[in-house]
Amino acid sequence: MLIDYHAHVNFNAYKDDAKHVIDRALSNKVQMVLVGAQYSTSERAVQMAAEYPDGVWAAVGLHPTHLIEQEIKDPEASYMTRPERFDAEAYAKLAAHPKVVAIGECGLDYYHFPHGAAVDDIEAMIEEQKETLREHIHLASDLNLPLILHCRPRPNSKDDAYWDLINIIKEERAKGYEVNGVAHCFLGTEEAAADLVGLGIKIGFTGIITFKNAVELQNVARNLPMDAIVVETDCPYLAPVPHRGERNEPLYVRYVAKKIAELRHADETEVEDALYRNTVLLFPKMKA
Repeated sequence: MLIDYHAHVNFNAYKDDAKHVIDRALSNKVQMVLVGAQYSTSERAVQMAAEYPDGVWAAVGLHPTHLIEQEIKDPEASYMTRPERFDAEAYAKLAAHPKVVAIGECGLDYYHFPHGAAVDDIEAMIEEQKETLREHIHLASDLNLPLILHCRPRPNSKDDAYWDLINIIKEERAKGYEVNGVAHCFLGTEEAAADLVGLGIKIGFTGIITFKNAVELQNVARNLPMDAIVVETDCPYLAPVPHRGERNEPLYVRYVAKKIAELRHADETEVEDALYRNTVLLFPKMKA
């Protein structure tokens, strides 16, 4: 059994076949958490998870790129964001559903800003992201739920957003808030990963680690303590080899787990068992 702890089958990419995608994963012993990126997709994640007695859960949160209106252009996705302010009360009501196991995805994104934005405007956007992340932390602490943390550095930096994330976690803990969770789709250095693990934050790996050019990230996955690692697809994005370039789906998390085993020269079944245990420990409500 594996759990894809970060899937977006609640996104429009699956509007015609979401049930088939979910059923295909479940029939092959892959469970999942459907993750929201704004209120509408968070609500849909809860609704979809509620249709399954077991094996499908939800997370609710506001992705940092949705704080402003902007055009996102990535190799695997192109869309316009709809700006939203974080409404803690509204998200708390969603999170009260028994199938909600986490708050997120939320966090910091220093990679996507409106084209041509002035430096001062970008810094103001970053400050808004930080404040919104703190609001998510407060909600998660109040509800005793873990966080699914998005963190993407600037194009010319490997860790700037991670250092800010680490500092915010430390600051909020010093104020008395409980902060635990996972750094989703980790893209940073071994140093940043070690600091996050030292704070009790697990590290999430996607199909990126199956890419030939992901040598540095593969080293992170190879050298971390096994109990600090969880796996995800971030579908519909980042399909692993041998499906690179296709629409991703939760079933393909098996390729990520297989690569973890290969990198660590470990038995694949034992690695899958460890990853399953790690994920259940990360999201206690799965077994509540």
